Amino acid sequence: MSARTKARKRALDMLFQADVRGEEIGAVVAAEAGRAAGEPDREASWLYAREIVDGVTDHREEIDELIMSYAQGWTLDRMPNVDRALLRVAAWEILHNDEVPAAVAIDEAVELAKEYSTDDSGRFVNGVLGRIAEHAGA
Repeated sequence: MSARTKARKRALDMLFQADVRGEEIGAVVAAEAGRAAGEPDREASWLYAREIVDGVTDHREEIDELIMSYAQGWTLDRMPNVDRALLRVAAWEILHNDEVPAAVAIDEAVELAKEYSTDDSGRFVNGVLGRIAEHAGA
């Protein structure tokens, strides 16, 4: 598993935890930073995971508006928590990280959705992110 794939999963874990537990994202990030500091093998993925979480936090309003626009018939509250977090991670990569091709961001999110969410989540995530990528001109 590549460092970026691990970082996406770590970012997903942090966003999911903050969402489900109702915790401040800063507290979740601080706890994860403490764990990463004590485990050198986590350090490679930590920096990008932190960049993703910070990016999602900084652009959350824009990202959520796009997700709601393209998730026809679905509100953010109605989506599975994992799907919501995955959409935020991949949408940030599509919109704000020129180093990651949109197709890679989408593929990674779809694979994580298949692994961690419902049977229909892969298709749902793929459809929403495909529309966001079209919107972004990616």
